[in-house]
Amino acid sequence: MTKEKNKLDPDFIRQLAELVQSTDLTEIEVEQDDLRIRVAREVVIQQAAIAAPAIAAAPAPVAAAAPAPAAAPAQDAAPAASSDHDLSNAVRSPMVGTAYMSPEPGAAAFISVGDQVREGQTLMIVEAMKTMNHIPATKSGKVTAILVEDAQPVEYDEPLIIIA
Repeated sequence: MTKEKNKLDPDFIRQLAELVQSTDLTEIEVEQDDLRIRVAREVVIQQAAIAAPAIAAAPAPVAAAAPAPAAAPAQDAAPAASSDHDLSNAVRSPMVGTAYMSPEPGAAAFISVGDQVREGQTLMIVEAMKTMNHIPATKSGKVTAILVEDAQPVEYDEPLIIIA
């Protein structure tokens, strides 16, 4: 920021917007003296027939902070709606991030419906802030439903997979 009090520096704001975009953050706030700058971007979350409402961040005040691309529309093989399942056996997301069903693009999925899994086995990955977090099975059993699609944004405590 500039040394002049309450003087906005467009280049600094642009740098903040680029930082928000490049790190997949939804907002960043900087405060110095009596000046506070908050840069936020709108996040579009499409949920495949999940009952919980989506919460979006405030619209971006800077044009450089463009909204995230929307998820692909659901197809015939879309994950089952969570309202059709007993969520007491659900493996839930430990964080906000993006769910991936395979270890890398083009690779086979970690699991599919009907698979037998053992406790601790990796079921999927949730990427948060460029870190790939393996999501383990909380118990041994049969995968009865996968409630998210590959590359879908997920929220904290969102049901991901049902194991019976």
